[in-house]
Amino acid sequence: MNISFRTLATPMGLALLSRPVWAVDVEPPAPVLEWSFYVLLIFAAIVAAFVFFKTSNKRKREPLSSMLGDSRRPVTTVHPDTTVTESVRKMHSENIGALLIMEDDNLTGIFTERDALTNVLAAGIDPNSTKVSAVMTENPFCIDPSTTIEEAMSIVTHRKIRHLPVAHNGKLVGIVSSGDLTHWLVQDREGEIRDLIDIAAHTRPR
Repeated sequence: MNISFRTLATPMGLALLSRPVWAVDVEPPAPVLEWSFYVLLIFAAIVAAFVFFKTSNKRKREPLSSMLGDSRRPVTTVHPDTTVTESVRKMHSENIGALLIMEDDNLTGIFTERDALTNVLAAGIDPNSTKVSAVMTENPFCIDPSTTIEEAMSIVTHRKIRHLPVAHNGKLVGIVSSGDLTHWLVQDREGEIRDLIDIAAHTRPR
């Protein structure tokens, strides 16, 4: 850089001399655009969505027997003569939303949270003196373990029910809820999606 004596004699020239020479012509570096990180995040989200829908569709075609498995929970049942109060207490202690009403190994009805609200509380019935058989839903719709997850979801949607007893050759083998079906579809996918997001986050420029 060439600075004449005349230039130095001006206020601008004095200002130039008061700063380091290298600072006169050097511009500050432009901010680094982390575009690669955001592109990778978008890619990870697309891959995660693809994995989710592909695997979900595959799991929808699996039979209910796959969901019930060998570690199926014992079905909570009560006798038709059980009072509503005792039935509700059992539901609360077991943390479940429905009881199956059994008599001599035969399924005669189902008692749900909706029944307790609609058929008991809203109707003003005394739960202490009322038998559960008087307010249960009789002859509940049952499905076979060979029914696919997708078919079961369609049933609970169109019939507007939350609990489906599962029976094979007239023998009760379990019960599934709409929440169970949803959880079955997404239980393994959440971890896969988190892994993809973590991989993208760890590649972020620092």
